[in-house]
Order: sequence, then C-alpha cells, then structure tokens
Amino acid sequence: MAQAQMTLFGNLATAVTKQQASRSGSFVDNMSLPVHRWFRYSAGFASQWVEQVLADWHVKADQVVLDPFAGSGTVAVTCDRQQIPSYSVEAHPLVARICKAKLLWRVPDHRLGRFAEAVLKQAKASPGLTPYPSLIHRSFSEDTLLVLHRLKVAWSTLNDESPESELVWLAIIAILRPSSKAGTAQWQYILPSKTKKKVVAPEILFYRQIESMKSDMRWMQASAQDSLATVIQGDARKLPDSLRGKVQAVITSPPYANNYDYADALRFEMSFWGEVDGWGDIHDKVRKHLIVSSSQHSSREKLKLDVLLRSDAVGPIRKELTQATEALAEVRGSHGGKKHYHTMIAAYFRDIALTIQQLRLVCGVGSHMCWVIGDSAPYGVYCPVERWIGELSLAAGFKSYRFEKLRDRNIKWKNRKHRVPLKEGLLWIEG
Repeated sequence: MAQAQMTLFGNLATAVTKQQASRSGSFVDNMSLPVHRWFRYSAGFASQWVEQVLADWHVKADQVVLDPFAGSGTVAVTCDRQQIPSYSVEAHPLVARICKAKLLWRVPDHRLGRFAEAVLKQAKASPGLTPYPSLIHRSFSEDTLLVLHRLKVAWSTLNDESPESELVWLAIIAILRPSSKAGTAQWQYILPSKTKKKVVAPEILFYRQIESMKSDMRWMQASAQDSLATVIQGDARKLPDSLRGKVQAVITSPPYANNYDYADALRFEMSFWGEVDGWGDIHDKVRKHLIVSSSQHSSREKLKLDVLLRSDAVGPIRKELTQATEALAEVRGSHGGKKHYHTMIAAYFRDIALTIQQLRLVCGVGSHMCWVIGDSAPYGVYCPVERWIGELSLAAGFKSYRFEKLRDRNIKWKNRKHRVPLKEGLLWIEG
C-alpha cells in the first residue's frame, strides 16, 4: 500500500509539473494570484511555474535571479514571495513603472486606503472634461471618461511621489480597460469599433481595485518581510556592471520574432495619461528603446540588411541567418504589404546576441537560464529561433542548451498568413 501511494503521489507530482510547464507561457493563471493580478499584461508567464523552476534549481536566499525582459514583473513578485533577491530589466517605460509599482506591496494598507479616499474626495471638485486623443474618446462613454478624467486630475493634484500615491496611480491604470466600452483584441490591442456587452462603472472598479490591492498587500506581508527586488528601466543589451558575476538564475521571455509591436501594447493607457497623442508618437517614446521584433521598428529605423549581417554579434549563425533574410528580402516583393521582415529578423538576432553576451558577463559559474520562446516564419520563411539562440549562447560561453516543446502554434490554418507549423517551449541554457 505504501509503495502504491508513493507511486500515485509521484504520478500526481509529475502531472502537476507537466501542467505547470504547459501553462508557463501564459499569464492567465496569474490573474487569480495576489499582486500579480494588479495589472493584466498579455506578454508573460505563470508565477507557479517560476516557483517550480526556482525550486528545481535550488535557488537560495543568498543568490540572485535576473529577468532581462521583465514585463509587468512576474519573476520579481514571485522572488519576493520566496524572499530571493532579484533584478528585473524592462525597456518599455510604462511597463517598467507598472512593475515597480507592484513591488510596493510593503506599504501599510491603511495608507493606501487613506490616499485613495483623498483622491475620491478631490475628484468631486475636479474640473470638467478636457480633450483627449481620438482613441480615448472613441473607447469610453462621455460619462465614464469624465469620471476617469476627474480621478486622473485628482491624483495628479495630490501626487506626492509616495508609495501609496504610486499604488493609486496603478489602480487607475488597471481600471481603464474594464471600464471602457471598446473591445480588446489578442495581445491587448484596443478595438473601439467593437463594443463590449458589459461595462462596469469606474467608481465601482476603483473601489474594488483598491480593496483587492489592500487585501493582497496584507497577504504578502504575512509571508514576506520585505521586497528584495530591483527594477531597472533600461536595455537588456547593456546590463549594469554592478551585476557582473552575481547572477545565479535567469528566467525570462524575450519578445518573440513574430511582428507583434510590443511598443503599441499599452498605447491605450499612455494616451489616457497624455504620454502619447497617437500611434505616430509610439516609436520615439517607446519602440526605439526596445529590441527589434516588429517590421514597423526595422522600417522606421531604415535598417540595412548588409550592415546587420556584418555584425560580429550574429557571427555564429551568420550563414543560416543570411540565407533566411535573403529569402525574405526576395519574397517580400510578392506580398502587398512588402513588410521589412528581412531586416526585422536580422536585427532581432543581433539584439538577442548582444543580450546573451551581456548575460554571460553577469552570470556566475554554474548558473542556469530558462527562456520561454517561440519560433517564427514570417512570409512562410522558417527561422529556428530556439536553435539559433542556443548556438549564440554556446558562442558566448555558456556550456549547453536544450529545448523542451510545450505546445504547437499556427496549426489552425484559417485566416493565417502562412501554413508553416510553429511551436513554443522552454529553452534551458546551462553554464
């Protein structure tokens, strides 16, 4: 009986681990978890999976974890829960600010409540509606936008740069989409032309958000003493010298080479706060600071394929990369959009290679890395992303790599640009 129970529990543990791994590329599980749920960011992975990886690697409280593509801070919050020091690097200014705000969970909940009440009181005396970019006016009813506008003005008036002030800012950011009548497409693109059936009043959403945050803060404070996370708004291609040789574990998910414009993901929120007036502002404010992963980026920067291919960074994969990008340069002429996929792919791997070189400098002896990654086939030209990243890692000085497939992608051909099957999985790098 004991042996049978051990076998049963062993099988259950294996099944749970496999299920955690299969959901590692999705942020959806985090939306039921304290602190993680404060803001929904589509580019992310599951906190439970991060916990399992840290446990499997036996990462201890005197070691350092790094996420060079931090997003909204899944690794940072998870490490705080485990009381493990972490560093997170994020180039998108708004996403980095959201990540930093999540790590203010040590604030006494009554201070957050008091500041939120002050904002609500001030909002009653705030002025009427002022002009917003077209995207915002099309996405809200006039009454809803007036309430949100008054909350924004009240917060701006009372903002004292305290932690509780920043948490209230995050609360306002978090309720914009639920209170909007506009639909949301995949990867957080706003669709003002499609309206939602149900919209909740912003006053109710704000109250719920503040109460949820207060509850989550108490939950975190009951199990963790302090935040040990450092968030850097910066570039993964140039990591701080202070980190050299100190990192034991890297868990990350870089932008995929799938032409998703990460810079545009939060244009809705940036437009509300007056940080951009429209799509045209996104490049200078955000996109040019990110690694190249969209054709909009490479075309706007007027990148030259021959220059990219001569970069020393892509030397280890230059032959295959040249074949793929030259094929893309040729085939683009037969497509109406004539997108700059050839320079996008070349620039993407140049930037990834530069990031890996930086990671080699900061990772200590015996370090581990795991990348949640997917392959790519723009215009049907296949790029073995996981293998090329692995080869770049070996060339940078890491010892080994292996890829663990989690799921198939692009296998439902309807409305697809091409019929090349793709996959997503975990790239494990040692050394």
